[in-house]
Amino acid sequence: MDTIVTIGTACGALAAVLAPPADTARVTVWHALYLVWLVAGASDFLLHRRSHIEATSGLRESSLHLLQIALLGTATVLWLLFADTPALWFVLLAMTCLHALTGYWDTRIAYPTRDIIPLEQHVHSILDLAPWIALGAIGLPLLSPHHVPTAAAFAVSPAPLATWTFALVPGLLLSVVPGVYEYHRCRRWAARAQAPGDRR
Repeated sequence: MDTIVTIGTACGALAAVLAPPADTARVTVWHALYLVWLVAGASDFLLHRRSHIEATSGLRESSLHLLQIALLGTATVLWLLFADTPALWFVLLAMTCLHALTGYWDTRIAYPTRDIIPLEQHVHSILDLAPWIALGAIGLPLLSPHHVPTAAAFAVSPAPLATWTFALVPGLLLSVVPGVYEYHRCRRWAARAQAPGDRR
């Protein structure tokens, strides 16, 4: 856990260096919330390991973790690449709904096979709520009378490099890497379990 917090702190320091100076307070709040979400995700993978996911729900659950990461990762890239429009927001809404359904499917698989302690349940609350908070933060400005709509439903308008860096680098370190490692561990366990003469 200390390692995760250290990585999160380092990512926060990187964000502070790369973040544009304008509206510093707002940027800092959203950076902090994003890091809390990512640290919660990394903690969740540690809790999966504690409950021996590779020997219980195994590849079935771990595959769904990667699917959830892929859904929100794709949504993040779309948000970084395109201007905020109602059309984009509805695409992000659809991906958030798919993420929620996948999370439910994930829990249905995990619950009968491994011990989900109260701490993990609370971590799941953060992971479930965070995408909806982000969706609201993107959608509310679209309702403002000061919002200037674009002519196209999907207008390419890449975010600054600093935003791309902050969004993707911590995500890779705290979400993608632990997720892939967990999946690799589950695959190795499944392969050993199927090997002739295995006596684990």
